[in-house]
Amino acid sequence: MAEVVVLVGPTASGKSDVAMELARRRGGVIISADSMQVYRGMDIGTAKPTQADREEIAHEMVDVADPDTDFTVAHFQMVAREALMHHAKRRVIIAGGSGLHVRAIVDPMDFPPFDPTIRAEIESLGEGRALSELRQADPDVDSVLDVKNSRRVIRALEIVRSGGLTPTERVQQPQYAKIKDYIPQIPFIGFGFDPGELLEQRVRQRVDAMFESGLVAEVDSLASTLGNAAGQAVGYKEVLLHLAENDDLKTAKNGVISATLHLVKRQRTFFRRDPRINWLAWDDDPRERAARLFSEMDRLSA
Repeated sequence: MAEVVVLVGPTASGKSDVAMELARRRGGVIISADSMQVYRGMDIGTAKPTQADREEIAHEMVDVADPDTDFTVAHFQMVAREALMHHAKRRVIIAGGSGLHVRAIVDPMDFPPFDPTIRAEIESLGEGRALSELRQADPDVDSVLDVKNSRRVIRALEIVRSGGLTPTERVQQPQYAKIKDYIPQIPFIGFGFDPGELLEQRVRQRVDAMFESGLVAEVDSLASTLGNAAGQAVGYKEVLLHLAENDDLKTAKNGVISATLHLVKRQRTFFRRDPRINWLAWDDDPRERAARLFSEMDRLSA
């Protein structure tokens, strides 16, 4: 396996620009570690790499599924690792803001299979009854799972009904060890970028640009084809609500900003716990960010 470089950071931190610069100057292929860029047609709201970028540098895990399917992290892991092996003789750059999807590629994580029949049965119960059944199976579930997240509750109950472990039992497995004890299945060198206090401004600018580029029209055109997962994507969920309730565009935009900032908070918490990530000083100029990356890569390989 040639060198694997992981670039992480919260949404709007500029990691994709750095990944492109690294691939241009030092060669490599980019694997997107984004849970929503896998879906075809979801371009503006996921800040998907442009067609020009993809023609210049090979990108994997972009446009690999239709939005009416639920492309699970288990499926993502399988396809992404196949891509990694396909490019085994090249530098591979894993870049993205989904910590779970990054870990799914490089760490020894196992994911229970997805059962669409059981999933449909649980979804028909409604959130309250599903959570009640999960609590009966796992009385301590509230201490290990975000039970306010309906998708996680449904997935956890699906695993239990399929004969798998409860959430409490799962967190006791090796893959849930403290990050300081993580031993990657695929060795990598990891770097992170975070604009700090500037990030909120960058998020607002990004959301403004998305709306100006036609996010509402994109969501409207996809509305009838968005599955459960795609329909919950940040930006798409809020615009779908805007289209359904016909509220003003400012409300929709503020909703997307708020949801993105909430996502940013979770991303920061996840990535900052990982001691394998080398955090680099941030600069507004992507070329300067790339220069810092190259300097640190050279230092670590010396």
